[in-house]
Amino acid sequence: MPKIFFALLFVGTNVLAQEYPTAYNALRVVGNQFSRDAVNHVVSVTGTDGTPQPKTWKVLLADKAARGGVREIEVNNGRIVSERTPVRTVVGSTEGATINTSRLNLDSSGAFAVASRTADKSNTQFETVTYTLRTDERGEPIWVVTLQNASRHPVGTIHIGANRGTVVRTEGMFNGAPMTQVVNADEANRDLEDEDNPDDEFVVKRKIKQWFRQVSEDAGHTFRNARRSFADFIRGEPEAPNESKDD
Repeated sequence: MPKIFFALLFVGTNVLAQEYPTAYNALRVVGNQFSRDAVNHVVSVTGTDGTPQPKTWKVLLADKAARGGVREIEVNNGRIVSERTPVRTVVGSTEGATINTSRLNLDSSGAFAVASRTADKSNTQFETVTYTLRTDERGEPIWVVTLQNASRHPVGTIHIGANRGTVVRTEGMFNGAPMTQVVNADEANRDLEDEDNPDDEFVVKRKIKQWFRQVSEDAGHTFRNARRSFADFIRGEPEAPNESKDD
């Protein structure tokens, strides 16, 4: 399925675009099965090969009583299908760091919307999506969304702040650049005006930074439409209507 079709599904036929449950739904299942407090011990949430949502979500919980200190729960179609206690795996910037779910304002459907918009701006074609929700180096929740081609090879990765929907890092993406081409927000916001030698490398860097800034601006527009508080979701409060629809 091409990327454009995914985007149309998200904008025009939301029910079809979310054939499989989102990450928020998976976390609610975990909270209902274990306890409401379980969602306060989430280390990561991962889903692979989404179209755009994955069939299965894996939720990693910090659990002192479990072997290795973590418990992995697999949620498929609204129910828990497996549970195991693997040897601890470092996810995020700090081993065992848990996600502050009160700061989650972007479900996996919203993360897809931002990632799809970013891919569109860089003419990156993809067919499936892999998601990881974890903490960043500041302890903030972040979505790492990897776009894959028909062979399931990565063609681009976007790091999206799950609190404010900001694009903070891209790998690949720019005009079909290789995955080794990394741009982050700090670098993109650093001026190049003082460079004395506007050679080809300088021109390329400037273009990449301009592209990243445009992507960040577009992500803000998309986030305003896709924003969904996890706290509101768990309380069952209706989603607030969007004030505007961006192209």
